[in-house]
Amino acid sequence: MTIEFINFLARWGHVLFGIVWIGMLYYFNFVQGGYFKEASAEGLADAKAKLAPSALWWFRWGAMFTFITGLYLLHTISNVLNNYIIVGAVMGILMAANVWMVIWPAQRIALGIEEGGDKAAAGAKALLASRTNTLFSAPMLFGMLAGPHYGQYGTEVGGTGLTVMLVIVLALEVNALKGKQGPMTTVNGVIGSSLALTAVMVLALNML
Repeated sequence: MTIEFINFLARWGHVLFGIVWIGMLYYFNFVQGGYFKEASAEGLADAKAKLAPSALWWFRWGAMFTFITGLYLLHTISNVLNNYIIVGAVMGILMAANVWMVIWPAQRIALGIEEGGDKAAAGAKALLASRTNTLFSAPMLFGMLAGPHYGQYGTEVGGTGLTVMLVIVLALEVNALKGKQGPMTTVNGVIGSSLALTAVMVLALNML
């Protein structure tokens, strides 16, 4: 088995695991959240006991294997890094950290899988981190695709644009841990915010 084939398998796995992860992320934010608000007490209890834990299993392990294959790919392309890949990778790493270090622990409390703790506060914490991951999803994917395929811009490493974007991303992550949902309260709001952040990234990396 050649190294080229191994690298291709890693890229294939990265995309496949990423589909599982981000697909579940969108399901939670665009579908399940709305259902939980409208479900009967019996339906809500059943979904929290059976559906949500199963969905969270696929969600967190999709994130884990996307992260692992992503690290491998970053190692293989370390000599051709550019600003788009760097910003996309930083967002992806923060998203994976949010899954395992914020969303999953908080959801264990919110769903009653783990005894103790404030369920309402834990649910709100998980939701804010999940909304932030949804916010990051569009620019993260744009950065990862633009890195190798959008050759006209963003081929350099460093500069004002990269600094600006990293500061913005880190500020948004701090908000995910300690802040508020703001415009991400609604589905339309988080989708619009994600597309707006993508536009900001393109402008920053292309023009600054």
